[in-house]
Amino acid sequence: MIRIWNSKSKKKHQANKRRHKDTDARWAKKGGEKHFGYKNHVKTDAKSKLIKKCVTTPASVHDSKPVRELVDESDKGQDFLGDSAYIGKGVKRVMRNFKLKDRVIKRNVKGKKISKWQDTINRKNSKTRVRVEHIFGFCEQSLSGMFSRAVGFARNAAFNTHTCMVYNMCRYEQILRLGMN
Repeated sequence: MIRIWNSKSKKKHQANKRRHKDTDARWAKKGGEKHFGYKNHVKTDAKSKLIKKCVTTPASVHDSKPVRELVDESDKGQDFLGDSAYIGKGVKRVMRNFKLKDRVIKRNVKGKKISKWQDTINRKNSKTRVRVEHIFGFCEQSLSGMFSRAVGFARNAAFNTHTCMVYNMCRYEQILRLGMN
């Protein structure tokens, strides 16, 4: 059988190929592993572990970039807990503008270790901050591992928002069942 590719069918073939590629997604490297897709950034209530707000970004965006979208007037004067990625002038500016207390985990800098005092503070802050990791652990274990087959930023953002809503419903049921009002 001989297949003849004319210019019309070739253009259609290329259009179909492009339709299946996610041109909005980006590559990121974490822990030596390469990942392609998007990141879900969340703001949570430390006491109830309910998600208050979520933002989706391409995987290549640094964790500290969507802080401005997550923080609002209702957070004024509260603790800002985050892992060591939440550093930089932009994050400091947001903390200053909203009078947030810096509870970000400090890390060793090349050639300089953190003090024992700072390590103690990190341990204290980690006990609260780790509650956010429980959220992502639940999503990984129970909600199909945060794995989306959607193509495009808007669809993946909607998928992440729906995942957060489903998590909140599951968590709310747990709060009621355990009487943690």
